[in-house]
Amino acid sequence: MAAAERGGSPSLAAGEEEPPLGLDSLVEEAAAAAPSAGFRLTAVRREPAVRLQHGVSGLEPLAWSEDHRVSVSTARSIAVLEQLSDVHSGGQEMVIHRTAVPAPAAACLLKVGPKKEVAECKEKFASSVDPTVSQTFMLDRVFNPEGKSLPPMRGFKYSSWSPLGCDANGRCLLAALTMDNRLTIHANLNRLQWVQLVDLTEIYGERLCEASYKLSKADTPRGELGDFSEFQRRHSMQTPVRMEWSGICTTQQVKHNNECRDVGSVLLAVLFENGNIAIWQFQLPFLGKESITSCNTIESGINSPSVLSWWEYEHNNRKMSGLIVGSAFGPVKILPVNLKAVKGYFTLRQPVVLWQEMDQLPVHSIKCIPLYHPYQKCSCSLVVAARGAYVFWCLLLISKAGLNVHNSHVTGLHALPIVSMTADKQNGTVYTCSSDGKVRQLIPIFTDVALKFEHQLIKLSEVFGSVRTHGIAVSPCGAYLAVITTEGMTNGLHPVNKNYQVQFVTLKTFEEAAAQLLESSVQNLFRQVDLTDLVRWKILKDKHIPQFLQEALDKKIESCGSTYFWRFKLFLLRILYQSMQKAPSEVMWRPSHEDAKILISDSPGMGSTEDDQEEGTSKQASKQSLCDTGKGMDIDDTADDSLPQSSDIGGREPMEEKLLEIQAQIEAVEMHLTREHMKRVLGEVYLHTWITENTSIPTRGVCDFLMSDDGYDDRTARVLIGHILKKMNKQTFPEHCSLCKEILPFTDRKQAVCSNGHIWLRCFLTYQSCQSLVYRRCLLHDSIARHPTPEDPEWIKRLLQGPCTFCDSPVF
Repeated sequence: MAAAERGGSPSLAAGEEEPPLGLDSLVEEAAAAAPSAGFRLTAVRREPAVRLQHGVSGLEPLAWSEDHRVSVSTARSIAVLEQLSDVHSGGQEMVIHRTAVPAPAAACLLKVGPKKEVAECKEKFASSVDPTVSQTFMLDRVFNPEGKSLPPMRGFKYSSWSPLGCDANGRCLLAALTMDNRLTIHANLNRLQWVQLVDLTEIYGERLCEASYKLSKADTPRGELGDFSEFQRRHSMQTPVRMEWSGICTTQQVKHNNECRDVGSVLLAVLFENGNIAIWQFQLPFLGKESITSCNTIESGINSPSVLSWWEYEHNNRKMSGLIVGSAFGPVKILPVNLKAVKGYFTLRQPVVLWQEMDQLPVHSIKCIPLYHPYQKCSCSLVVAARGAYVFWCLLLISKAGLNVHNSHVTGLHALPIVSMTADKQNGTVYTCSSDGKVRQLIPIFTDVALKFEHQLIKLSEVFGSVRTHGIAVSPCGAYLAVITTEGMTNGLHPVNKNYQVQFVTLKTFEEAAAQLLESSVQNLFRQVDLTDLVRWKILKDKHIPQFLQEALDKKIESCGSTYFWRFKLFLLRILYQSMQKAPSEVMWRPSHEDAKILISDSPGMGSTEDDQEEGTSKQASKQSLCDTGKGMDIDDTADDSLPQSSDIGGREPMEEKLLEIQAQIEAVEMHLTREHMKRVLGEVYLHTWITENTSIPTRGVCDFLMSDDGYDDRTARVLIGHILKKMNKQTFPEHCSLCKEILPFTDRKQAVCSNGHIWLRCFLTYQSCQSLVYRRCLLHDSIARHPTPEDPEWIKRLLQGPCTFCDSPVF
């Protein structure tokens, strides 16, 4: 269902402000103007620097996803760096998990006709006596991706991350565009390997072939493939330039019993060389070709398109959408997008021109940022575009008169063209960089009429030394800025070799990160990993939790009681515990060179008595204790002087007592979170079960476990348990060991042990014992969870889709 925008015509109607056009509208802002004291930024280097195996390729080679993965487009693969806030590591460096999406080995040949006819046409064009045909054909890498005598077109041109919650694990999908124009979608389902889910270039080519390369049935027939202009047109209409994901929207699906249910879907807009835009609609979770719902193609009417971005606006609880398209010649405009069967979505009646001058300043990058206008008391959209060395901005605001458009340029930012631009969508801050290692931070400041920008210079040479920059990306919560760098000039000389690195600088202080975590509306630690990493770094350095943070967190827990603050407290205690640990003197993975002597008894020909066995065992134990003592002395000798030495008995005991105290607090918080999740599970059981119905959840065991602690007095839990026990009607439905058929008692929240000693780990989402060889695990290895089975009802499958109850991480 698509409806036109109701607030008035999006064109410049009566009562709407005329947007300033032409060179006279450029706003001259002095680059040397000092920023206000409230916006001063001190960038600090964050280790480690990740060295890339190959040089970067394409425009905007760096992108940071909502689930904290950085993709880097290189000449051989897409390097993916996943940021983790590891609670089990005592190192102060940023923890990064590295994977890669390899480039396809075979070249991509666009489908423009039958293979035999295409081969004949290529031979005809290559041997044409007309040099305008033969040379154009031989030098165009779209026609000749394999290259022959030319170097191969390997590597990636662009990559784009989907919103959070699109793959089977609830994480982000990666759309990748290769240099030879192959557009694919990838997912990281098992953390170690990326899987290609679909090849959109192949599917789109087949659709065009079935439609005889016409966008609609009303189109007039074109020429034959042997005509060079038709050969060019068929390639141009399926050569991707950029692609961008929309936000997750809701569609309605009709079930077999004519009931409607809401299904999540996401859109992927693909901009082609001829100006057409293909809009793919995918049902979530995206599993492959079978998840493609539809594909519609619209004409933008823009010559030489260079970039696009989604415009998503919410006004009076109605969501509006459109596509912002920029041209290599300069113009920028918004196109309406008709979203069929999308619940609550509206679009524009007609295109809206944001910048119409053909000033030959190519649009390099476009970002659309939703903001709140403090003077107009409504939401608005800020569109920023990098055009040469300038930043074009446009403020879109819907009023009773229609769509108000205010636009202008910010000049004097860089001496060289902008090579990369990124934006923090939480506060609207924009970052731009040029190749000389200079980054500009632009902070929008609202005025009565429109807005202005406070900006300041970040010299990366003061952080990394002399470097050249090739791309930047800001983290989802604005804590870090990732930068691709190579060596700069030294003594006026260029470096002999280029070493591409991804380096990180901080954009927030510890105090700002802690305050943002305490006031977060997301209330999910996993979605704020960049902020928690800053807090982790501070605690590991200082070896204590700041007093103001402890007091503020305790007040939040007392006043709100949300489990988010309990998980935040657990995170702080775990990091504090790691900061108190002494670093081992040996590498953990290195095997021991000591040969363990094994006492062989009851062997043929060996008549050892019981006394001999006891004597041998005692000798072995004494040797082991001497070895342990020696190892302990080595560790103490190499320990940090700032920590108490183990030889000092009086100094060691307070440290051990401190560790035991922290460990007790950790166990208490974990038990509280476990009980809260048990209450939620029991609530689901009560709502979705009949009287004396048996489920895979050990309901009676969970009830007994909650009631076993006399010190736990929760009236809500007791009332809920009373209702459930009444519904169970004295039935217990115990679990049985799959090996010996003995009853598995529910005495531990983490594992189940039968009377014969068989141990099974418990699923932390349903508390069922995982009696199989395959199960899932939390991203930070906190807990395990079982896989859903076809026999599970929908409410149990929903429980199994939840994140970790201790750290909010997804489960693999």
